[in-house]
Amino acid sequence: MNEYTIHSAKMVPLDRSNIDTDQIIPKQFLKSIKKTGFGPNLFDSWRYLDSGFPGQDNSKRQLNPEFVLNDKKYKGSEVLISKENFGCGSSREHAVWAMQDYGIKCVIAQSFADIFYNNCFKNGMLPIVLDQKQLEELIEYSERKEAIEINLPEQKIKLENKIISFEVDAYKKKCLLDGLDDIALSLEKSNKITSYEKNIQKTKPWMN
Repeated sequence: MNEYTIHSAKMVPLDRSNIDTDQIIPKQFLKSIKKTGFGPNLFDSWRYLDSGFPGQDNSKRQLNPEFVLNDKKYKGSEVLISKENFGCGSSREHAVWAMQDYGIKCVIAQSFADIFYNNCFKNGMLPIVLDQKQLEELIEYSERKEAIEINLPEQKIKLENKIISFEVDAYKKKCLLDGLDDIALSLEKSNKITSYEKNIQKTKPWMN
């Protein structure tokens, strides 16, 4: 069982609304069907001063010094904080893959696009919805402190001297805690599926 507690996690505040999936991972990088290798191109058009393309040596590209992910203070952050309608746009799962490959384990926002929100849970990432006041508090905290703790079993974010509770669907929570994706959920019912197929063979042989 995955405890899913993120200890001593650094936060990076991306203080923008309506961040879409093409901004998270631009379309030219979507040729691969692997879940890895997208991290260097996360927020590519904001992160670099030139135009990126697949197979490029990102170590030789010029970073945008004004983009928050390039601030050394936030290097190694595991939690990204944003505003409303995060992950809008297309249904691409690559957006979640890119964030995970970069090292992001949790996204906290005022609201999420539905497809992106569900893709997070399907791929083992925790999206948390907080209200505007709580988000502003976290953003302010991230600018002066380094670490927080996120505890999914208890549904709590632990700051230095404060605890913020959050809501999460019980079924989605179970999937994250047990490390279950759609395939694993189906395999949990493999005995019932096998039994059903055997019964069909006996009662309705013409369907075989």
